[in-house]
Amino acid sequence: MIQETIDFIRSHYESEDFIPLHEPYFAGNEKKYLNECIDTTFVSSVGKFVDKFEKDIANFTGSKFAIATVNGTSALHIALQLAGVEREDEVLTQSLTFIATCNAISYIGANPVFIDVDKNTMGLSPEKLKQFLSEETIIKDEVCINKKTKRKIKAVIPMHTFGMPINIDDLKAVCEPYNIKIIEDAAESLGSYDNHVHTGTKGLAGTLSFNGNKTITTGGGGMILTNDEHLARKAKHITTTAKIPHRWDFKHDQIGYNYRMPNINAALGCAQLEKLPEILQNKRDLAQKYVGFFNNKSARFVTEPDNTSANYWLNSIVLENPNVRDEFLSATNDAGVMTRPIWKLMSSLPMFKKAQKGNLDNSIWLEERVINIPSSVKK
Repeated sequence: MIQETIDFIRSHYESEDFIPLHEPYFAGNEKKYLNECIDTTFVSSVGKFVDKFEKDIANFTGSKFAIATVNGTSALHIALQLAGVEREDEVLTQSLTFIATCNAISYIGANPVFIDVDKNTMGLSPEKLKQFLSEETIIKDEVCINKKTKRKIKAVIPMHTFGMPINIDDLKAVCEPYNIKIIEDAAESLGSYDNHVHTGTKGLAGTLSFNGNKTITTGGGGMILTNDEHLARKAKHITTTAKIPHRWDFKHDQIGYNYRMPNINAALGCAQLEKLPEILQNKRDLAQKYVGFFNNKSARFVTEPDNTSANYWLNSIVLENPNVRDEFLSATNDAGVMTRPIWKLMSSLPMFKKAQKGNLDNSIWLEERVINIPSSVKK
């Protein structure tokens, strides 16, 4: 099966050269818009492309407001502040996630608590979350308190892993009685929908990433999505060094961050966004080819959950066991076809080993078996 997979991937991309996991696709106005930035000298955080990119992303996702940031991690950092998370508070999240999720929690000085995922979505499990909250917490003065640590639980961060939408409605139903805010880590899911609603738009806030390996890229960049005008204004203020607007004076009214996306990055994003429908269709076509190829094979291709539409950012397969996974990784990479395993569990990393966690059986099972396979747009 491994050699068949290598041959299939090479046949699809019509190449005997190295095949990356996911490379950017530039086929539109990227050079034109970048040259405009250079010609006008607006290459930093002030310029028309930043405003346009925010408006275009808001329109595409259906979010009322979008605030551009330098990367997805900074977007998560600010979203946690918008949710009122403070030092020594706790944030519930999944152990099976990219490190940025937990890094952002740590920037606040808060503590992650790890909840298991569902196998079919690879995202935070509503049932496991409900079990943890009912058994391990109490409500005091309308605040959720962890009975073991005595800390306040302010927020939960579920992740739409590899662009696969999770059921946010079920998570909201679990969180509402506990007054816990939902921040959707939608970094990987631009163009993904749950019941026709774009990911990142159902919680208090959502965050996107436009890193070089994402569905569309700004080189480096992120976005905060929210339907709350007050929070949107606050996010833009905080990410612009908390500077009070003035023609010449420098007045800052709180601790802020230099997190605004530069105009030159936003220009790239505007051009990329124009091609997004084409990119998404191309990626769905590839996913369907993978579905056919892996049918009746020992590896299972990961498909979108019911009532969702995934962007298939990184296509994934589930192998039989860790030994088969390692054999697959070694053979494909030796052959110049890039594959990679899913992330190490955050709870196994040295900086988070002492964090509280629930039963993580599904997370461990997936960690031992999931592999990403080439997912680039075919040029």
